[in-house]
Amino acid sequence: MKAIVCDSYGPPQNLKLLDLPDPEPARGQVVVDVKAAGVNFPDTLIIQGKYQFKPPPPFSPGGEIAGVIRKVGEGVSRFREGDRVIAILGWGGFAEQVLADEHQLVPIPDGMDFADAAAFLFAYGTSHYALKDRATIKPGESLLVLGAAGGVGIAAVELGKLMGARVIAAASSAEKLAFCREHGADEVINYSEENLKDRIRALTGGEGADVVYDPVGGPYSEPAIRATAWYGRYLVVGFAAGEIPKIPLNLTLLKSCSITGVFWGAFTARDPQRNAEHFAELMGWWREGKLKPAVSATYPLARVPDALQDMLDRKVKGKAVITI
Repeated sequence: MKAIVCDSYGPPQNLKLLDLPDPEPARGQVVVDVKAAGVNFPDTLIIQGKYQFKPPPPFSPGGEIAGVIRKVGEGVSRFREGDRVIAILGWGGFAEQVLADEHQLVPIPDGMDFADAAAFLFAYGTSHYALKDRATIKPGESLLVLGAAGGVGIAAVELGKLMGARVIAAASSAEKLAFCREHGADEVINYSEENLKDRIRALTGGEGADVVYDPVGGPYSEPAIRATAWYGRYLVVGFAAGEIPKIPLNLTLLKSCSITGVFWGAFTARDPQRNAEHFAELMGWWREGKLKPAVSATYPLARVPDALQDMLDRKVKGKAVITI
């Protein structure tokens, strides 16, 4: 099989397309023929050794795939050869075949194509867990989404609207903000041209945002917290800007607001029952036509380095997908 391989930590240009032996399933595992693989910001970090998980090279990046089960190992009871599945792997997905443990698999609903399936769970799963469990967002509350045109950001915009929030999308260009409005944003802020704190306050009648969803970090975090409402909830989702901000904690005291971490990957392992309930709700919304992944770019396997560089260069709106 062919696979993209990271044989030493570094930029996307260092990745190689290699021929590797076909995998064989151990007990409790399956082999999946990959049809599509989602591209996510953690993929750009894991190849540089900057993510929470640091697999030793050589390894294939790619944490989210959709495909068809090729082989089933002993002890697998819920799936069989030929089943269409999504797998959340951590890494290993930018390849023609992958190994997955049974508990990592989710059936693809009838009618969902492989590209949408590969773009679904990571973005919607992260944002759903953030808004529902960590923020306990309520209808009528205001939701500010930073980096709103990215994969998890646009999912947060869509889910915030579904949950009854008034959504304010913040991004770095007019093109990205138009994309956010197409996906349901009520108001927009161009934080490359406007004062973020002042615009949040203006758009919330001086009260501030009830919930802030932040997958960006860097220079945007502190002004967003300064414009958080009384009893506001600030969600730490990631640091796409590259800098982990240092927040003056007196800001939380002055507003009685909370800073709340969102580690969806750990949640899926620690509370699989709750995670399964979340997936069921998300898939139900997809069946009702209320959610559709925003796949804006596709690349063949050989162009994974280009896809990851475009992600780093902030050229991707919504989700990019590798098709195999």
